[in-house]
Amino acid sequence: MSKETQLTPFGHALAGALGACFSNAVVYPLDIVKTRIQAATVDSNESEKERLSVIGILLRILKEEGFAGYYKGFMATMLNTFSMQYAYFFFYSFVRTSYMKRLASKRPAGTAAPPLSTAAELALGAVAGALAQIFTIPVAVIATRQQIGRSLDRPKTKKAVSAPADGDKAGKAEKEEEEEYDDSFLGVAREIIAEEGVTGLWLGLKPGLVLTVNPAITYGLYERVKSVMLLAKGETNMNTKLSPWMAFAVGALSKSLATVVTYPYIMAKVRIQARSADVEEAQEEHIPLPQHNKPHHKTGHHVGALTVLARIWRRHGFLGWYQGMGAQLVKAVLTQALLFMSKDQFEHWALTIMVLFYRLRGVKQ
Repeated sequence: MSKETQLTPFGHALAGALGACFSNAVVYPLDIVKTRIQAATVDSNESEKERLSVIGILLRILKEEGFAGYYKGFMATMLNTFSMQYAYFFFYSFVRTSYMKRLASKRPAGTAAPPLSTAAELALGAVAGALAQIFTIPVAVIATRQQIGRSLDRPKTKKAVSAPADGDKAGKAEKEEEEEYDDSFLGVAREIIAEEGVTGLWLGLKPGLVLTVNPAITYGLYERVKSVMLLAKGETNMNTKLSPWMAFAVGALSKSLATVVTYPYIMAKVRIQARSADVEEAQEEHIPLPQHNKPHHKTGHHVGALTVLARIWRRHGFLGWYQGMGAQLVKAVLTQALLFMSKDQFEHWALTIMVLFYRLRGVKQ
C-alpha cells in the first residue's frame, strides 16, 4: 500500500483514541453514576445502600441537577481519554524502541534482534502506562472532581433564616456556604491546589500505577479462556483465531475478571481523588470536615490507598471493597462492545484524516 493509503502507527493511535472517546461518550451518564457510587461513603443500613443504586442516582441527578448533571466533567473526561490513549502510544513507542536498540547493541553487527516475548511486551506496556499516568493524571483528577460536584456525603446547608442581632453573622456565613463554587476546569484545578497543594493534581497516582497491571491480567486471562474454549471445541492448534463475536465475548469476560481482581484499587483511587477519603478520615478522627478551598492536610500527608481499603474493611467488610462494581462492569462491557462495533469505522476516519494531512503537507512543500 502507498504511504497515503496505509494507516500508520500514529493513525492507529488516532483511531483508538477517537473510538475510546466515542464509546465513553455514549455511556457517559453511567460513568457519572459509577464514579459517584465509588466515591460515596455510606452506612450499612438498607436505606443508605438503596440510595446508591444505579437507578436511584440517575433519578437523583435528574431531580437535583437536571439533564446537564449527566454530563458533568464531560469535556475533561474526553480530554483525559484522548490524551491517555495518545500518551500511552507515544511512551510505548519510545520505550519499545529504546529496548530494541539496547538488545541490538548486545548482538553481533548485522544480526536482527529477536522478537519480544509476550512477557516483555506486557512489561513494556506497563512501563508505558505508568509514564502516561504521570503526565495525564491531573486531567483525570479534575474530571473526577467535576463528576462528583459537591460530595454526596456532605450534609446540605440549610437556607439562612432571618434571625435577630447575633444571628446575622451566622446567616451570612450560611449564605456564603450556599454560594455555588466554580466547577469549570480551571476553577476545579484552583480548588484542588488550594486544598491539597500542587501535588493534589497527582492524587491517586500510586494506585493508578498499580492499576497498570490491569492490561497484563486481561491479556493473560484472555489467552487462558481462549485456550479452554478451543480445547472444548476439539481444536489442538492454540494459534487458531476465534470468530469476531467469540473474540468479543472472551475479551469482555477477561476484562470483567481483571476488573474484579483490581476493583478495590480502582475504588480507592476514586475516593482519594474525589476527597471522600478526606471526609472519612475527618469522621474517624472526630475533627471538622474538610472545607472547600481550604487546606485539607496541615501536615501535608495524603490518605493512601491501603489506608482507604483498611478503613472500608473495618466498616463494611470484604464486600465493601466492591461497592459500585456492578456499574463498573456494565460500563466496561458496553464500552468494549461499542469499540468492537465501531473499530473499522474509526480506522476509516483516521485513514481519511492521515491522507488529508499528507496531501496538505505535500501542497505546502
